[in-house]
Amino acid sequence: MTGFLLRTLVVALGLWLASAVVPGISITGFGTLLGAALLLGIVNAIVRPLAILVTLPVTVLSLGLFLLVINAAMLGLVAWAFDDFAIADFWSALLGAIVVSITGWLASWFIGPRGRVEIMVVRHPH
Repeated sequence: MTGFLLRTLVVALGLWLASAVVPGISITGFGTLLGAALLLGIVNAIVRPLAILVTLPVTVLSLGLFLLVINAAMLGLVAWAFDDFAIADFWSALLGAIVVSITGWLASWFIGPRGRVEIMVVRHPH
């Protein structure tokens, strides 16, 4: 349960960064931010694999770049579900999806596979 909450907070951080950095994305309210993070996790677990399967030929032909479009579509789907979450256009959704992905990728360095924060200590022999 701790891992789930930690990952939801990481996605919320990514959404907050996207709204702060990407013009055309606005999220109003902390509740909307947490709700959008939770819904994005659910959408990425259920809808995204189906979208990837359906668009597999295009994804292969584009050498995987079409996955960015799928990520932008998932972010747009979540924004559509909330009144206080707005995305202006496709390019804003694409850049926002990249920011959220990079945030999650960086956080995965510190979060282990079981969802626990891991601290690596390097010991040098004297």
